Formats: sequence, structure tokens, C-alpha cells
Amino acid sequence: MKVISLVPSITEALFDLGLTENEVIGRTKFCIHPHEQIKNVEIVGGTKNINIEKIKSLQPDLILANKEENVKEQVEALMHDFKVMVTHVETVEDNYYLVKSLGNIFRQEEKAKAYNLKTYEVLNQAKINSRIKVAYLIWKNPYMTIGSDTFIHHILTEIGFENSFKDKIRYPEIKVEDLAKTDIIMLSSEPFPFKEKHMEELKAFYPDKKIMIVDGEAFSWYGTHIAKCGKYFNELLSEINSFQ
Repeated sequence: MKVISLVPSITEALFDLGLTENEVIGRTKFCIHPHEQIKNVEIVGGTKNINIEKIKSLQPDLILANKEENVKEQVEALMHDFKVMVTHVETVEDNYYLVKSLGNIFRQEEKAKAYNLKTYEVLNQAKINSRIKVAYLIWKNPYMTIGSDTFIHHILTEIGFENSFKDKIRYPEIKVEDLAKTDIIMLSSEPFPFKEKHMEELKAFYPDKKIMIVDGEAFSWYGTHIAKCGKYFNELLSEINSFQ
């Protein structure tokens, strides 16, 4: 089966489940894992600006898209000519069924099962010592955070954090002043590439708060990625526990 993935984390999952560039014939420019294996896979645009003509030239049997990451009109245009599977992953349970479905479609049921078990193992072992209010920032100018209907929120909650903006939905804009009651400010490495200088800017407002840059992939890449983040989460929580 020839497949095109329009979702970076799903592209990674396909290779983790045992597919090769012989089956995965198209990807977005943001599909960067696994680095060595995706090199020879055709790029069909970005997640938000798909090159439909390029996709048509590749004639895939299946296109994998995502409700949040891809543009509805572009996906619907592809549906006229191709079989398109539109995914929507908000909770850990949704993630389980995504990986299971991919395993069934590509006859890699055992590998899918193993990744799902490992994902739950990683999340069960990554537990914070006490309830801590966290603000997870994904953008700057304006600052944007995550609401309760996002995958990131559910990963934070699973680990034991309390999302300071759990009463919001999607990706609300906030002001610096809105962070006053949060314990820890997490600056995600993506989609906005937060750096040390951005930490310093916030420290000018909140010198006593824990402000840290976190690996955005570990919190937002659904599929098989979290199964490989055990060491990262353990180190992250060790740093946070030592701060309390």
C-alpha cells in the first residue's frame, strides 16, 4: 500500500510500525522523524499548504491527515480523488486507538500493541510528586497557551500537573499578567521556538517562578512518540521535583 502522511507524528509512527520509504511515498516538510528514513520520501508541501498536484502525481492508495493540523478545504479536495483517513487525537485514549488503527491497516498489530503498552508505561511512571499549576506556552507575540480540549493538556494532566488554563479551550491568547497564579511556566520548543532569551524576559516579570523550556514533541506528538520519551520525562520531573 502506498501512503502519504500529512502529519509529522503519524509519519514517525508509520516508520516505527515497520513501514519503509517503499510504502510511505509522501510527507510534509515538517515530517522530520525518523531522520535517516524520511530523507528519500517526497515532500508534498507543509501541513497547512499541501501541494495537491504533487500528491496527484504520486497516486497514493491512502492519505493520512489530521483534523487540527491540516486545512479542511485542502483535505476535502483530496477526497475527490483519493481515500483519505482524517484523524483526531485529543486524549490518551484517542492516541491508543490511532496507533491500533494504523497497526490494523498496515498489518502491524503486534508492533502497534507494543507501542501502546509502552506509552501507558511511560505515562504511568512519569508522575509529579504534588499537584503543580503549569502554564504551557506555545506562542509569543501574542502569548498563547493550551486549553482543556488539547492533546497537550491531557498529557500534562496524565502526569499530574494542573493546567492553569484548564477553563479555556483550544489555544487562547493570554497576557503576562495572566501567569501570576501559575507555579511553573513551560515554554515549548515548538511551534514557536522559545529560547533562553525568552525565559529571561519572563523572569523579569516573575523572578521567583520556575520557567523552563520543554520538548514540544514530548507533549504534542501523538502516535508512537511518547513511548520513546520515558527518559526525558523522568529527567524533567526530577528537575521540577528538586525545585519544589
